[in-house]
Amino acid sequence: MTSAPKPREVFIQGVTVDGKTFRPSDWAERLAGAMSAFRPDRPVGGGIGAFIGYSPYCVPNVIGGVKCVIVNEALRELEPMAWDFVMNFARDNRLQVAEACLLPDPPPPPSRAG
Repeated sequence: MTSAPKPREVFIQGVTVDGKTFRPSDWAERLAGAMSAFRPDRPVGGGIGAFIGYSPYCVPNVIGGVKCVIVNEALRELEPMAWDFVMNFARDNRLQVAEACLLPDPPPPPSRAG
């Protein structure tokens, strides 16, 4: 039995193809907020407050001092129009986009008693 390949992640970076910092400064939070309803376990008729927090498919982050939004490729299968929205946002604003996989932080070194 072979396992399915892990979905890739796309990093929309807050730097234009010309190397300029993208504004406004809260663009990543705004974009991720617009995608907050897209979740793997969307409740039907969840009511007010059902979508407080970011979607696991579209998360703002800072990597190497650069604001970015990490978009999981699984969003494409869940809601193709949402995927197109975030990709078109990046293209229309001439933002740098990279495909990658976010690695977990390394474990801390063992403490040395003595």
